[in-house]
Amino acid sequence: MISNSLPKDAALRTRARSVIPGGMYGHLNVARLPPGYPQFFARAEGATLWDVDGNAYVDFMCAYGPMVLGYGNREVEAAAEAQRKLGDVLTGPSERLVELAEKLVGMVAHADWALFQRNGTDATTLCVVIARAATKKRKILVARGAYHGSAPWCTPHPTGTTAEDRVHLVHYDYNDVASLQAAALSAEGDIAGVIASAFRHDYGQDQQLPTPEFARTVRALCDATGAALILDDVRAGFRLHLGGSWETVGVRPDLAAYSKAIANGYTLAAVTGRDKFRDAAASVFMTGSFWCGAASMAASLKTLEIFERDDTIAYIERIGQRFRDGLAAQASAHGQVLKQTGPAQMPTVLFADDPQVEKGCLFTTEALRGGAWLHPQHNMFLSAAHTEADIDRALQATDSAMAAVRKNFGRG
Repeated sequence: MISNSLPKDAALRTRARSVIPGGMYGHLNVARLPPGYPQFFARAEGATLWDVDGNAYVDFMCAYGPMVLGYGNREVEAAAEAQRKLGDVLTGPSERLVELAEKLVGMVAHADWALFQRNGTDATTLCVVIARAATKKRKILVARGAYHGSAPWCTPHPTGTTAEDRVHLVHYDYNDVASLQAAALSAEGDIAGVIASAFRHDYGQDQQLPTPEFARTVRALCDATGAALILDDVRAGFRLHLGGSWETVGVRPDLAAYSKAIANGYTLAAVTGRDKFRDAAASVFMTGSFWCGAASMAASLKTLEIFERDDTIAYIERIGQRFRDGLAAQASAHGQVLKQTGPAQMPTVLFADDPQVEKGCLFTTEALRGGAWLHPQHNMFLSAAHTEADIDRALQATDSAMAAVRKNFGRG
Protein backbone atom coordinates (compact mmCIF):
# COMPACT_ATOMS: atom_id res chain seq x y z
CA MET A 1 0.00 0.00 0.00
CA ILE A 2 1.31 3.43 -1.00
CA SER A 3 1.52 6.14 1.64
CA ASN A 4 -0.90 9.08 1.36
CA SER A 5 1.90 11.33 2.55
CA LEU A 6 4.17 12.76 -0.16
CA PRO A 7 6.39 15.24 1.71
CA LYS A 8 9.18 15.50 -0.87
CA ASP A 9 6.66 15.90 -3.66
CA ALA A 10 4.86 18.64 -1.71
CA ALA A 11 8.12 20.50 -1.11
CA LEU A 12 9.03 20.34 -4.79
CA ARG A 13 5.60 21.67 -5.76
CA THR A 14 6.11 24.64 -3.44
CA ARG A 15 9.51 25.38 -4.96
CA ALA A 16 8.17 24.92 -8.48
CA ARG A 17 5.33 27.41 -7.99
CA SER A 18 7.94 30.08 -7.26
CA VAL A 19 9.84 29.62 -10.50
CA ILE A 20 7.44 27.89 -12.94
CA PRO A 21 4.12 29.50 -13.90
CA GLY A 22 1.38 27.36 -12.41
CA GLY A 23 3.96 25.00 -10.93
CA MET A 24 3.77 22.72 -13.97
CA TYR A 25 2.32 22.97 -17.45
CA GLY A 26 0.49 20.95 -20.06
CA HIS A 27 -0.68 17.36 -19.80
CA LEU A 28 1.95 16.54 -17.16
CA ASN A 29 0.37 18.87 -14.62
CA VAL A 30 -1.23 16.55 -12.06
CA ALA A 31 -3.64 19.31 -11.11
CA ARG A 32 -5.65 17.74 -13.95
CA LEU A 33 -5.76 14.45 -12.02
CA PRO A 34 -7.54 13.46 -8.80
CA PRO A 35 -5.87 14.54 -5.52
CA GLY A 36 -3.13 12.24 -4.29
CA TYR A 37 -1.20 11.76 -7.52
CA PRO A 38 2.51 12.57 -7.27
CA GLN A 39 3.84 15.32 -9.51
CA PHE A 40 7.54 14.44 -9.37
CA PHE A 41 9.36 11.17 -10.02
CA ALA A 42 12.81 9.94 -9.12
CA ARG A 43 13.46 6.98 -11.40
CA ALA A 44 11.94 4.23 -13.51
CA GLU A 45 12.84 0.76 -14.74
CA GLY A 46 10.93 -1.59 -16.99
CA ALA A 47 7.24 -0.98 -16.25
CA THR A 48 7.83 0.44 -12.75
CA LEU A 49 7.93 4.10 -11.79
CA TRP A 50 9.15 5.51 -8.45
CA ASP A 51 8.06 8.90 -7.15
CA VAL A 52 10.41 11.17 -5.22
CA ASP A 53 9.01 9.84 -1.93
CA GLY A 54 10.04 6.29 -2.79
CA ASN A 55 6.64 4.84 -3.76
CA ALA A 56 6.65 2.36 -6.64
CA TYR A 57 3.88 2.02 -9.25
CA VAL A 58 3.16 -0.31 -12.13
CA ASP A 59 2.93 2.40 -14.77
CA PHE A 60 0.16 2.20 -17.35
CA MET A 61 0.95 5.54 -18.94
CA CYS A 62 4.51 4.79 -20.15
CA ALA A 63 5.37 8.51 -19.99
CA TYR A 64 2.12 9.14 -21.94
CA GLY A 65 3.24 6.75 -24.65
CA PRO A 66 6.94 6.88 -25.50
CA MET A 67 8.17 3.96 -23.38
CA VAL A 68 6.91 1.18 -25.64
CA LEU A 69 9.81 -1.13 -24.74
CA GLY A 70 9.86 -0.04 -21.11
CA TYR A 71 11.99 2.35 -19.12
CA GLY A 72 15.73 1.91 -19.53
CA ASN A 73 15.68 -0.78 -22.22
CA ARG A 74 19.29 -1.94 -22.23
CA GLU A 75 19.69 -2.34 -25.98
CA VAL A 76 18.23 1.06 -26.74
CA GLU A 77 20.28 2.75 -24.02
CA ALA A 78 23.47 1.09 -25.28
CA ALA A 79 22.80 2.27 -28.85
CA ALA A 80 22.14 5.83 -27.70
CA GLU A 81 25.20 5.87 -25.43
CA ALA A 82 27.48 4.59 -28.20
CA GLN A 83 26.29 7.43 -30.42
CA ARG A 84 26.65 10.03 -27.65
CA LYS A 85 30.31 9.09 -27.34
CA LEU A 86 30.71 9.95 -31.02
CA GLY A 87 28.51 13.04 -30.88
CA ASP A 88 24.86 13.91 -30.52
CA VAL A 89 23.84 17.43 -31.58
CA LEU A 90 26.43 18.41 -34.16
CA THR A 91 26.85 21.24 -36.65
CA GLY A 92 25.14 18.99 -39.18
CA PRO A 93 23.43 15.59 -39.19
CA SER A 94 25.18 12.30 -38.60
CA GLU A 95 24.97 9.16 -40.71
CA ARG A 96 22.10 8.07 -38.47
CA LEU A 97 19.81 10.55 -40.26
CA VAL A 98 20.14 8.72 -43.57
CA GLU A 99 20.04 5.28 -41.96
CA LEU A 100 16.84 6.09 -40.08
CA ALA A 101 15.17 7.57 -43.15
CA GLU A 102 16.08 4.40 -45.06
CA LYS A 103 14.68 2.29 -42.22
CA LEU A 104 11.35 4.09 -42.20
CA VAL A 105 11.02 3.99 -45.97
CA GLY A 106 11.62 0.26 -45.78
CA MET A 107 9.09 -0.30 -42.97
CA VAL A 108 6.23 2.14 -43.51
CA ALA A 109 4.00 1.00 -46.35
CA HIS A 110 3.27 4.39 -47.94
CA ALA A 111 6.64 6.02 -47.27
CA ASP A 112 8.92 7.12 -50.10
CA TRP A 113 10.77 9.64 -47.90
CA ALA A 114 11.10 10.77 -44.30
CA LEU A 115 11.85 13.97 -42.40
CA PHE A 116 12.67 14.30 -38.70
CA GLN A 117 11.59 16.63 -35.91
CA ARG A 118 11.51 16.58 -32.12
CA ASN A 119 7.89 16.07 -31.02
CA GLY A 120 4.44 15.21 -32.29
CA THR A 121 3.26 18.80 -32.68
CA ASP A 122 6.26 19.48 -34.93
CA ALA A 123 5.28 16.54 -37.12
CA THR A 124 1.55 17.20 -37.46
CA THR A 125 2.18 20.88 -38.13
CA LEU A 126 4.74 20.06 -40.80
CA CYS A 127 2.26 17.69 -42.47
CA VAL A 128 -0.25 20.54 -42.71
CA VAL A 129 2.38 22.91 -44.12
CA ILE A 130 3.49 20.38 -46.74
CA ALA A 131 -0.12 19.71 -47.75
CA ARG A 132 -0.72 23.42 -48.29
CA ALA A 133 2.54 23.85 -50.18
CA ALA A 134 1.69 20.97 -52.49
CA THR A 135 -1.94 21.86 -53.20
CA LYS A 136 -1.79 25.68 -53.00
CA LYS A 137 -5.02 25.39 -51.00
CA ARG A 138 -5.87 26.33 -47.42
CA LYS A 139 -8.55 24.27 -45.70
CA ILE A 140 -7.74 21.31 -43.44
CA LEU A 141 -10.57 18.95 -42.53
CA VAL A 142 -10.16 17.84 -38.91
CA ALA A 143 -12.31 15.69 -36.59
CA ARG A 144 -14.13 17.42 -33.76
CA GLY A 145 -12.49 16.75 -30.42
CA ALA A 146 -9.34 15.25 -31.94
CA TYR A 147 -5.96 16.14 -30.46
CA HIS A 148 -3.21 16.90 -32.98
CA GLY A 149 -0.80 18.85 -30.79
CA SER A 150 -0.38 22.09 -28.86
CA ALA A 151 0.41 24.56 -31.67
CA PRO A 152 -2.02 27.48 -32.11
CA TRP A 153 -3.68 25.85 -35.13
CA CYS A 154 -4.66 22.72 -33.21
CA THR A 155 -4.45 23.20 -29.44
CA PRO A 156 -7.57 22.16 -27.51
CA HIS A 157 -6.91 24.99 -25.05
CA PRO A 158 -6.90 28.14 -27.21
CA THR A 159 -5.97 30.72 -24.55
CA GLY A 160 -3.46 33.07 -26.16
CA THR A 161 -4.35 32.09 -29.71
CA THR A 162 -6.51 33.96 -32.20
CA ALA A 163 -9.51 32.89 -34.24
CA GLU A 164 -7.37 33.47 -37.30
CA ASP A 165 -5.00 30.70 -36.18
CA ARG A 166 -7.70 28.13 -36.98
CA VAL A 167 -9.88 29.94 -39.48
CA HIS A 168 -9.02 27.37 -42.16
CA LEU A 169 -10.02 24.32 -40.13
CA VAL A 170 -13.24 22.60 -41.16
CA HIS A 171 -14.65 20.06 -38.74
CA TYR A 172 -16.20 16.65 -39.26
CA ASP A 173 -17.11 13.78 -36.93
CA TYR A 174 -14.72 10.83 -36.83
CA ASN A 175 -16.15 7.71 -38.53
CA ASP A 176 -19.15 9.72 -39.84
CA VAL A 177 -19.05 9.59 -43.63
CA ALA A 178 -21.93 12.03 -44.11
CA SER A 179 -20.27 14.53 -41.77
CA LEU A 180 -17.00 14.24 -43.68
CA GLN A 181 -18.71 14.80 -47.01
CA ALA A 182 -20.58 17.83 -45.67
CA ALA A 183 -17.32 19.31 -44.38
CA ALA A 184 -15.71 18.82 -47.78
CA LEU A 185 -18.66 20.47 -49.52
CA SER A 186 -18.48 23.49 -47.22
CA ALA A 187 -14.79 24.00 -48.08
CA GLU A 188 -15.86 24.88 -51.64
CA GLY A 189 -12.92 23.21 -53.39
CA ASP A 190 -10.29 24.75 -51.13
CA ILE A 191 -9.12 21.55 -49.41
CA ALA A 192 -5.40 21.15 -48.76
CA GLY A 193 -5.73 18.05 -46.60
CA VAL A 194 -7.80 15.81 -44.37
CA ILE A 195 -6.13 14.90 -41.09
CA ALA A 196 -7.30 11.90 -39.10
CA SER A 197 -6.01 10.15 -36.00
CA ALA A 198 -5.11 6.49 -36.29
CA PHE A 199 -8.24 5.85 -34.26
CA ARG A 200 -10.53 8.08 -32.24
CA HIS A 201 -8.80 8.54 -28.90
CA ASP A 202 -10.42 11.77 -27.70
CA TYR A 203 -9.89 12.61 -24.03
CA GLY A 204 -12.54 11.20 -21.72
CA GLN A 205 -14.49 9.50 -24.52
CA ASP A 206 -14.98 5.90 -25.59
CA GLN A 207 -12.39 5.09 -28.23
CA GLN A 208 -13.39 4.11 -31.77
CA LEU A 209 -11.30 2.20 -34.27
CA PRO A 210 -11.67 3.56 -37.81
CA THR A 211 -14.30 1.82 -39.89
CA PRO A 212 -13.13 0.62 -43.31
CA GLU A 213 -15.92 2.67 -44.91
CA PHE A 214 -14.75 5.86 -43.22
CA ALA A 215 -11.10 5.31 -44.09
CA ARG A 216 -11.93 4.48 -47.71
CA THR A 217 -14.12 7.58 -47.96
CA VAL A 218 -11.29 9.79 -46.71
CA ARG A 219 -8.97 8.22 -49.27
CA ALA A 220 -11.48 8.66 -52.11
CA LEU A 221 -12.14 12.27 -51.12
CA CYS A 222 -8.43 13.09 -51.17
CA ASP A 223 -7.93 11.33 -54.49
CA ALA A 224 -10.83 13.24 -56.05
CA THR A 225 -9.75 16.67 -54.79
CA GLY A 226 -5.96 16.31 -54.85
CA ALA A 227 -5.85 16.92 -51.09
CA ALA A 228 -3.37 15.16 -48.81
CA LEU A 229 -4.61 12.38 -46.58
CA ILE A 230 -2.70 13.07 -43.36
CA LEU A 231 -2.56 10.28 -40.78
CA ASP A 232 -1.74 11.45 -37.26
CA ASP A 233 0.09 8.34 -36.06
CA VAL A 234 1.87 10.19 -33.25
CA ARG A 235 0.13 8.29 -30.49
CA ALA A 236 -0.59 4.92 -32.12
CA GLY A 237 2.34 4.58 -34.53
CA PHE A 238 4.15 1.21 -34.26
CA ARG A 239 1.62 0.00 -31.67
CA LEU A 240 -1.00 -1.29 -34.12
CA HIS A 241 0.96 -2.12 -37.30
CA LEU A 242 4.59 -1.53 -38.25
CA GLY A 243 3.57 -0.43 -41.74
CA GLY A 244 1.30 2.34 -40.44
CA SER A 245 -1.84 2.16 -38.34
CA TRP A 246 -4.30 2.37 -41.24
CA GLU A 247 -2.80 -0.75 -42.78
CA THR A 248 -5.32 -2.39 -40.44
CA VAL A 249 -8.16 -0.99 -42.63
CA GLY A 250 -6.36 -1.25 -45.96
CA VAL A 251 -5.91 2.50 -46.53
CA ARG A 252 -2.61 4.33 -46.98
CA PRO A 253 -2.09 8.03 -46.30
CA ASP A 254 -0.12 10.56 -48.30
CA LEU A 255 1.60 11.99 -45.23
CA ALA A 256 1.94 10.60 -41.71
CA ALA A 257 3.20 12.03 -38.43
CA TYR A 258 5.04 9.84 -35.91
CA SER A 259 6.52 10.36 -32.45
CA LYS A 260 5.81 8.71 -29.07
CA ALA A 261 7.00 5.11 -29.61
CA ILE A 262 9.54 5.87 -32.34
CA ALA A 263 12.61 5.98 -30.06
CA ASN A 264 11.53 4.52 -26.69
CA GLY A 265 11.66 7.77 -24.76
CA TYR A 266 14.26 9.67 -26.75
CA THR A 267 12.99 12.92 -28.23
CA LEU A 268 12.19 12.32 -31.87
CA ALA A 269 9.38 12.69 -34.39
CA ALA A 270 9.07 11.94 -38.08
CA VAL A 271 6.99 12.78 -41.10
CA THR A 272 6.76 10.17 -43.83
CA GLY A 273 5.26 10.77 -47.24
CA ARG A 274 4.59 9.67 -50.79
CA ASP A 275 6.58 10.82 -53.80
CA LYS A 276 3.67 13.01 -54.88
CA PHE A 277 4.52 15.30 -51.95
CA ARG A 278 8.33 15.08 -52.15
CA ASP A 279 8.85 18.39 -53.98
CA ALA A 280 6.54 20.24 -51.62
CA ALA A 281 8.37 18.76 -48.62
CA ALA A 282 11.67 19.95 -50.09
CA SER A 283 10.28 23.44 -50.71
CA VAL A 284 9.10 24.37 -47.21
CA PHE A 285 11.48 25.81 -44.62
CA MET A 286 11.67 23.66 -41.51
CA THR A 287 14.39 23.42 -38.93
CA GLY A 288 15.30 23.13 -35.28
CA SER A 289 18.63 23.24 -33.50
CA PHE A 290 18.05 19.80 -31.99
CA TRP A 291 16.10 18.11 -34.80
CA CYS A 292 19.07 16.04 -35.99
CA GLY A 293 20.13 14.75 -32.59
CA ALA A 294 22.06 11.60 -33.43
CA ALA A 295 21.58 9.80 -30.10
CA SER A 296 17.81 9.86 -30.51
CA MET A 297 18.15 8.53 -34.04
CA ALA A 298 20.43 5.73 -32.88
CA ALA A 299 17.85 4.90 -30.20
CA SER A 300 15.13 4.87 -32.85
CA LEU A 301 17.07 2.54 -35.13
CA LYS A 302 17.48 0.07 -32.28
CA THR A 303 13.84 0.46 -31.19
CA LEU A 304 12.54 -0.28 -34.68
CA GLU A 305 14.91 -3.24 -34.97
CA ILE A 306 13.50 -4.68 -31.74
CA PHE A 307 9.92 -4.15 -32.93
CA GLU A 308 10.61 -6.29 -35.99
CA ARG A 309 12.73 -8.91 -34.21
CA ASP A 310 10.49 -9.50 -31.21
CA ASP A 311 7.02 -8.99 -32.70
CA THR A 312 6.47 -6.36 -30.04
CA ILE A 313 2.97 -5.42 -31.17
CA ALA A 314 1.67 -8.96 -30.66
CA TYR A 315 3.17 -9.07 -27.18
CA ILE A 316 1.78 -5.77 -25.94
CA GLU A 317 -1.62 -6.66 -27.37
CA ARG A 318 -1.57 -9.97 -25.50
CA ILE A 319 -0.42 -8.46 -22.20
CA GLY A 320 -2.96 -5.67 -22.60
CA GLN A 321 -5.71 -8.21 -23.12
CA ARG A 322 -4.66 -9.93 -19.89
CA PHE A 323 -5.17 -6.64 -18.07
CA ARG A 324 -8.47 -5.97 -19.84
CA ASP A 325 -9.83 -9.43 -19.04
CA GLY A 326 -8.84 -9.04 -15.39
CA LEU A 327 -10.59 -5.69 -15.09
CA ALA A 328 -13.71 -7.08 -16.76
CA ALA A 329 -13.85 -9.97 -14.30
CA GLN A 330 -13.42 -7.61 -11.34
CA ALA A 331 -16.13 -5.27 -12.59
CA SER A 332 -18.53 -8.19 -12.94
CA ALA A 333 -17.70 -9.48 -9.47
CA HIS A 334 -18.27 -6.06 -7.90
CA GLY A 335 -21.40 -5.28 -9.89
CA GLN A 336 -19.89 -2.45 -11.93
CA VAL A 337 -20.44 -1.60 -15.59
CA LEU A 338 -17.05 -0.89 -17.09
CA LYS A 339 -16.45 0.48 -20.59
CA GLN A 340 -13.12 -0.70 -22.01
CA THR A 341 -12.57 0.63 -25.50
CA GLY A 342 -9.81 0.91 -28.07
CA PRO A 343 -6.97 -1.52 -28.73
CA ALA A 344 -5.95 -3.66 -25.76
CA GLN A 345 -2.46 -2.20 -26.00
CA MET A 346 -3.84 1.37 -25.72
CA PRO A 347 -6.92 1.03 -23.47
CA THR A 348 -9.36 3.61 -22.24
CA VAL A 349 -11.21 2.51 -19.10
CA LEU A 350 -14.35 4.40 -18.09
CA PHE A 351 -17.34 3.62 -15.90
CA ALA A 352 -20.86 3.67 -17.29
CA ASP A 353 -23.19 6.33 -15.89
CA ASP A 354 -20.28 8.42 -14.60
CA PRO A 355 -20.69 11.85 -16.25
CA GLN A 356 -18.60 13.67 -13.65
CA VAL A 357 -15.99 10.89 -13.58
CA GLU A 358 -16.54 10.45 -9.85
CA LYS A 359 -16.32 6.67 -10.04
CA GLY A 360 -13.33 6.87 -12.33
CA CYS A 361 -11.46 9.26 -10.05
CA LEU A 362 -12.13 7.14 -6.97
CA PHE A 363 -11.12 3.98 -8.81
CA THR A 364 -7.83 5.36 -10.10
CA THR A 365 -6.98 7.05 -6.79
CA GLU A 366 -7.49 3.80 -4.90
CA ALA A 367 -5.53 1.87 -7.54
CA LEU A 368 -2.71 4.40 -7.17
CA ARG A 369 -2.65 3.79 -3.41
CA GLY A 370 -2.33 0.09 -4.21
CA GLY A 371 0.61 0.68 -6.56
CA ALA A 372 -0.95 0.94 -10.04
CA TRP A 373 -0.67 4.23 -11.97
CA LEU A 374 -3.86 4.52 -14.06
CA HIS A 375 -5.54 7.51 -15.69
CA PRO A 376 -9.25 8.23 -15.13
CA GLN A 377 -9.89 9.66 -18.62
CA HIS A 378 -6.87 9.46 -20.94
CA ASN A 379 -6.11 6.34 -22.93
CA MET A 380 -3.35 4.30 -21.33
CA PHE A 381 -0.42 2.32 -22.76
CA LEU A 382 1.02 -1.14 -22.40
CA SER A 383 4.70 -1.83 -23.05
CA ALA A 384 6.92 -4.77 -23.83
CA ALA A 385 8.30 -4.41 -20.31
CA HIS A 386 4.96 -5.22 -18.68
CA THR A 387 5.17 -8.79 -17.46
CA GLU A 388 2.37 -11.11 -16.39
CA ALA A 389 3.55 -10.53 -12.83
CA ASP A 390 3.21 -6.75 -13.33
CA ILE A 391 -0.34 -7.21 -14.61
CA ASP A 392 -1.27 -9.48 -11.75
CA ARG A 393 0.20 -7.05 -9.21
CA ALA A 394 -1.76 -4.20 -10.77
CA LEU A 395 -4.94 -6.28 -10.73
CA GLN A 396 -4.56 -6.72 -6.98
CA ALA A 397 -4.65 -2.94 -6.69
CA THR A 398 -7.59 -2.55 -9.05
CA ASP A 399 -9.62 -5.20 -7.23
CA SER A 400 -9.41 -3.17 -4.03
CA ALA A 401 -10.18 -0.05 -6.03
CA MET A 402 -13.25 -1.69 -7.58
CA ALA A 403 -14.44 -2.65 -4.10
CA ALA A 404 -14.13 1.01 -3.06
CA VAL A 405 -16.30 2.06 -6.01
CA ARG A 406 -18.96 -0.49 -5.01
CA LYS A 407 -18.84 0.66 -1.38
CA ASN A 408 -19.29 4.33 -2.28
CA PHE A 409 -21.63 4.06 -5.28
CA GLY A 410 -23.28 0.66 -4.93
CA ARG A 411 -23.75 -1.76 -7.79
CA GLY A 412 -24.50 -0.74 -11.34
